[in-house]
Amino acid sequence: MNPIYLFFHKTGSPPWFYRFAGKLIPWLWAGFVVLTAIGLYLGLLRAPPDYQQGESVRIMYLHVPAAWLSMMIYGMMAVTGFIALVWRIRIMEVLTISSAPVGAAFTIIALVTGSLWGRPTWGTYWVWDARLTSELVLLFLYIGVIALYNAYDEPRKAARAAALMAIVGAVNLPIIHYSVMWWNTLHQGSSIGTSGSSIHPSMLWPLVFMAFAFKFYYGANLLSRARLKLLAQDHRKRWVQELLSGKEK
Repeated sequence: MNPIYLFFHKTGSPPWFYRFAGKLIPWLWAGFVVLTAIGLYLGLLRAPPDYQQGESVRIMYLHVPAAWLSMMIYGMMAVTGFIALVWRIRIMEVLTISSAPVGAAFTIIALVTGSLWGRPTWGTYWVWDARLTSELVLLFLYIGVIALYNAYDEPRKAARAAALMAIVGAVNLPIIHYSVMWWNTLHQGSSIGTSGSSIHPSMLWPLVFMAFAFKFYYGANLLSRARLKLLAQDHRKRWVQELLSGKEK
């Protein structure tokens, strides 16, 4: 059997997924701590202030990775939601809804840090800019997915409804990404693209470290939430009873 297909097949088993995630989580937390320490050291102590924005540019090392991750997580929700609806894999349903609170948190971080960054740059905390407005819509989509899931008593029916909303809401992602090109906005365009980066390496590297640190945090938090949700859903099943009694091998 193809190893990729075998791995994909195994993820459909809650006991296997629970054990696999438990082994992976400590490494993800460790990666998050190490990368965050390096990123903050480079960003706060080694990177120079911007010639225009001064010291306020350091907010970028939280704002930009959080904004990237807010979009990435919603994209992941749309993918796992699609798999859950088409192949009826319960683990994918769990991953979809477990991602939503983490994605909402990163969206809030992106909006708050963006407002703090905008005050010295634009002279105001908020403008109804296309990029900011579409990011705010993303927060509402996250909240909508969470609220829709909690509106149902039956977990699998709730997960399918939330997955469908996640898929439909994914149309907002290209709007966020291309908003600075489609409309006349105050928000600056992308400084990192397929053709390279216009950011000096001394400022680029802490940004890269923080971006990967946030991804490790997402992975650790997601798997931790998914394991807890599986235990809650399967608390009457044999594998959970064996796990709680210490009989699981």
